[in-house]
Amino acid sequence: MLGKKVTAGRTTASTEGDVVVLLIGMRINHFWAVHHWGPVLLAMPRMLRELQRAPERGLLAHVLLTASPRTYYVVQYWESKEKLYAYAHSPEMFHHRAWAMINRKEKAGKARQHVGLWHEAYVVPEGSYESIYADMPAFGLAAAHGQVPVERRGRSAKERFAHKSGSVTPQGRGELRDEPRRRADG
Repeated sequence: MLGKKVTAGRTTASTEGDVVVLLIGMRINHFWAVHHWGPVLLAMPRMLRELQRAPERGLLAHVLLTASPRTYYVVQYWESKEKLYAYAHSPEMFHHRAWAMINRKEKAGKARQHVGLWHEAYVVPEGSYESIYADMPAFGLAAAHGQVPVERRGRSAKERFAHKSGSVTPQGRGELRDEPRRRADG
């Protein structure tokens, strides 16, 4: 987040409707097998660059994270599950070629458990998520959908969970501080 403008005070994501979140990652099972996990590690940045060049594909924002020295993952925010599926299955996109290569190795018996792969996808219905950021640049859900003063959605988590598209909380109306991003930049 170096160089990103900090928004003073408490804010929340200006999300409307359902939220689509993809967690996708890898685990290095054997450190010495760099020739197995190295290409996997390098594939994700390539896919993210590809998606940044094509915002119409639907990736709104992403955050690169690590869970341990062995496990790396990305939290991705998408416009819709349909756009996520379309990207994953598109033959002209790198993801499709990468999975085809992994499947060929597995069928040929060349997958030797040196690297683990995983993903989890969620469609979170409106009214089932909330967020709060204190003195933060737009991050996570707010980087994907924009950032508004917390009063716009409610001071408490309970109020923010109850927010529905088009509703305004009794606490007040806030001005939009950051427009939603149309490109992915963790």
